[in-house]
Amino acid sequence: MKKSYIKYFAALLLFGTNGIVASFIDLSSYEIVLLRTFIGSILLIALFFLTRNKLTFYKHKKDSLFLLLSGIAMGTSWMFLYEAYAQIGVSIASLCYYCGPVIVMALSPILFKEKLTALKLFGFAAVLIGIVLVNGSVFDGNNNLWGIFCGLMSALMYAAMVICNKKAQRIQGIENATLQLFASFLTVFIFVLFKQGLTFHMHTEDIIPMLILGLFNTGIGCFFYFSSIGKLAIQTVAVCGYLEPLSAVIFSVVLLKEYLSPIQISGAILIIGGAIFSELISKKNKNG
Repeated sequence: MKKSYIKYFAALLLFGTNGIVASFIDLSSYEIVLLRTFIGSILLIALFFLTRNKLTFYKHKKDSLFLLLSGIAMGTSWMFLYEAYAQIGVSIASLCYYCGPVIVMALSPILFKEKLTALKLFGFAAVLIGIVLVNGSVFDGNNNLWGIFCGLMSALMYAAMVICNKKAQRIQGIENATLQLFASFLTVFIFVLFKQGLTFHMHTEDIIPMLILGLFNTGIGCFFYFSSIGKLAIQTVAVCGYLEPLSAVIFSVVLLKEYLSPIQISGAILIIGGAIFSELISKKNKNG
């Protein structure tokens, strides 16, 4: 379980740098998502066979279906999210996107029979307030309904991704991550093919950040993420997942020299505090 926590948090930190790495790539959002899923898929497929793993998904048809749906949801979620970035900006899009864990937590008592206590809700409320404080100042009357719709749809697809992956219990580890990411790539590939075709131009200076985004942030990140969430409580995944946008804010301040106001710092404290509180309550309930 400790190993799963380490991999999960490492994945969140990698994902938290996505925006920084992508800022150095002069391609459209859909092209970036297509290339990152393609490069990540190639890496995981190579690792899968180099480590002499064997495919088992065909033995578990129901789990395979859920994993396919999870991959489709992930690819769709990323496309909606990057479109929301372009339409309403990173901050508002991120705030909409991270309604996804709220949906997961709300449905977990029904789908996974996990107990949702008042103390857990209190901790999660602190996380939500923190997210609003970190990002809420950007609401300035923007009425781009299409952008907001894309942000909310990315949240809905995020929830579908986590829930479907949790249902694929018998497909674990690198096989889970490889199949998930490959299904995501196929989803984005089909979309881009019909939307604009596959002809696009990449500059020389885009190659290194694209490889970093594809190999590390996507390939390694997805392996850590999907090989760990199946072994963690769904509410732990939902609450601690907010460390991803928090890390993105911290990285942007440190690396891109963006300004973090006192209110946003307070929000960051609430995010960390709420996540830790919820996790401690979960462990106490299990041990008690």
